[in-house]
Amino acid sequence: MEQRTNVTEFVLLGLTQSLQGQKILFVVFLFIYIVTVVGNLVIVVTVVVSPTLGAPMYFFLGYLSFMDAVYSTTVTPNMIIDLVHAKKTISFEACMSQLFIEHLFGGAEILLLVVMAYDRYVAICKPLHYLTIMNQRVCILLLLLAWLGGFLHSVVHLFFALNLPFCGPNVIDHFICDMYPLLKLACTDTYFIGLSVVANDGVICVAIFVLLLISYGVILHSLKNLSQEGKRKALSTCGSHITVVVLFFVPCIFMYVRPPSTLPIDKSLAVFYTIITPMLNPLIYTLRNGEMKSAMKKLWTRNRK
Repeated sequence: MEQRTNVTEFVLLGLTQSLQGQKILFVVFLFIYIVTVVGNLVIVVTVVVSPTLGAPMYFFLGYLSFMDAVYSTTVTPNMIIDLVHAKKTISFEACMSQLFIEHLFGGAEILLLVVMAYDRYVAICKPLHYLTIMNQRVCILLLLLAWLGGFLHSVVHLFFALNLPFCGPNVIDHFICDMYPLLKLACTDTYFIGLSVVANDGVICVAIFVLLLISYGVILHSLKNLSQEGKRKALSTCGSHITVVVLFFVPCIFMYVRPPSTLPIDKSLAVFYTIITPMLNPLIYTLRNGEMKSAMKKLWTRNRK
């Protein structure tokens, strides 16, 4: 593919130009990143080594935590490094790589949340057939479909980004490479590409968000047929899932369901869904899940012996 640009690197303005502010953000985001990676990897290890967490729900939760760890790693380390460097640049190739990986894992995670909602639907609404329907083969197939969907979503963005002509301006008023900031720098009419971003991000986010809300609505409605203990357990699990769905989708919808443009609030929203949400996910799932907390305690006790 021919690269129609004379720009070899981009300058990222980051979150603030204040040196004092940058020092504070460096400490804050370094702490958040460590908590994110450690928290998510602890969940992955716990799911892998704990025989009590063999249910499909934990299989998907382990992969969600893996995705969160990698998703955060595509963004946070570069931003932390830029906070202590005077020259905040990223090469054209690194920018395109970040764009691709960011949307690959983000897209796959969105679809994995759909898979997890389906898993909860089958577990609660069809408990007698749960293990038959959600067998290992089906779980792996659903996971592969989530990865495939994320890949196709990301490839579309990468295709348009690589074909954008950049004639000179290379200052991105952001801390990451994303489509809207890149469209702002392109020296061509980006109306059609902007619409493709709205369709590929905004419309898909809204459609999946509505689908998930309907799914959990059906699940919660069906709880009347369960025992009191079953209701409590199902509400705890679904509450965790719904919380994660809202935290992930609401900022994304605000970002992409609008005419292609960049707003001052975009950077704050991007911080929320690329850095804060991956940190909160393991806390949400562990604090509201008794089986996960019990498995972690057993793993910790076993390692101390």
